[in-house]
Amino acid sequence: MPINLPSSELKSTEYCVILAPFGCLGIQTELVEGSLMISKIDYRALGTPLIKPGNALAKEFAKQCQHYFKNAGFAFDMPLKPAGTEHQKKVWSAAQSIRVGETKTYGEIARAIKSGPRAVGTACGANPHPLITPCHRVVSAQGLGGFMKEDSPGFYRQVKIWLLQHEGVI
Repeated sequence: MPINLPSSELKSTEYCVILAPFGCLGIQTELVEGSLMISKIDYRALGTPLIKPGNALAKEFAKQCQHYFKNAGFAFDMPLKPAGTEHQKKVWSAAQSIRVGETKTYGEIARAIKSGPRAVGTACGANPHPLITPCHRVVSAQGLGGFMKEDSPGFYRQVKIWLLQHEGVI
């Protein structure tokens, strides 16, 4: 979804923080070759100071998040800044193919892309667009597995649990 803004409204990079049911979301937008794109999404703890979206793309993403939080089947339509190695892109593409309400294991994705489960987990942890690229749907063969950071059973794991519950998996 292209967002066209007058050049006077464009900053090369802008960051905002919005509320989410599990805490907050940090959203970074960036001007890439004349197009405004989402360059980074962060899961942030409740209590993180909120920063109002300052451009049309961030406002639209905040609106789409509210739709997703009400309806897990909502499909995001956002321009994403290209990122990642070829391996990471394969992992993220595989995560994109997992439907709402379903999961795949790190091993299943590893076999599909001819990689190793740990490399798949590392790529999921490096995902710059979580929520839109749903690496939370990638789980361990023995349970949830880690999520983004080595803080189990900390904040990021709780976000993963919330997202999977919201999507009807657990």
